[in-house]
Amino acid sequence: MEIIDFEEIYTQITDLITTWGPKVVGAIAVIIVGRIAAGWSRQGLRRVLDRSKMDATLAPFLSSLAYYLVLAFSILAALQLLGLQTTSLVALLGAVALAIGLALQGTVSDIASGAMLLAFRPFSVGQYVEIGGTEGTVDGIALFTTTLNTQDNVRIIMPNSSVWGQMIKNYAANDTRRVDLLIGVSYADDLSKAKAIIEQVLAADDRVLAEPAPVVAVYELAESSVNLVVRPWCKREEYWKVRWDITQRVKEELEAQGCTIPFPQQDVHLIQARAEVA
Repeated sequence: MEIIDFEEIYTQITDLITTWGPKVVGAIAVIIVGRIAAGWSRQGLRRVLDRSKMDATLAPFLSSLAYYLVLAFSILAALQLLGLQTTSLVALLGAVALAIGLALQGTVSDIASGAMLLAFRPFSVGQYVEIGGTEGTVDGIALFTTTLNTQDNVRIIMPNSSVWGQMIKNYAANDTRRVDLLIGVSYADDLSKAKAIIEQVLAADDRVLAEPAPVVAVYELAESSVNLVVRPWCKREEYWKVRWDITQRVKEELEAQGCTIPFPQQDVHLIQARAEVA
């Protein structure tokens, strides 16, 4: 039966702790300090960029990038403190990068998509957009995600790869917008009169732009009404207020001047069959 030499085991453990203990503790300390420094660098750079009036779209991305760079250097310093040689470290980083790249393809795609969003600028912070059917005001573009706030103040966080791969509608890119309304009047109404009333409503609103000129035209003969298309132009920031006010004023003026806005209806004709002669 082999006798366990506890003294030798104790000596080996002591040597191991003596040799690697300070290195491990030092590496952990470097990572902790690096984590704190990364947070400070992100916050500090963000404050500097905000004071320098840098584009609000670019500032969050650069501050996030600074955070991860400082954190990466901290990890490298910790690995070197553990005694890893430069060549070994490079080979290790290459293997780790390959493994991470294969495991986190989506994350790498998010970073690349974020860079594309910043390079081509389909939208900026503060603009109202629609991305793949989701609408909201852009709150920020970070290294991995884009944040939107909806009109009812719900925050939506989308991966950058999903944003870049979707159809993007930017409602705030241009200074003016066209309001598209469909107004129905009765078949018995005078269409020229109805058009003139609507044109008067548009002319009386100072927010409706003269150029491009508003359009009022017969659009279609529907089942229960003759539909008129009404297309005034206004400034981008006044779009919804103009839309709501024009809709109300058109209804009020049409009814005040004898026109009718019909609701869907059907006419039923009853035909009495003649009795058969015996």
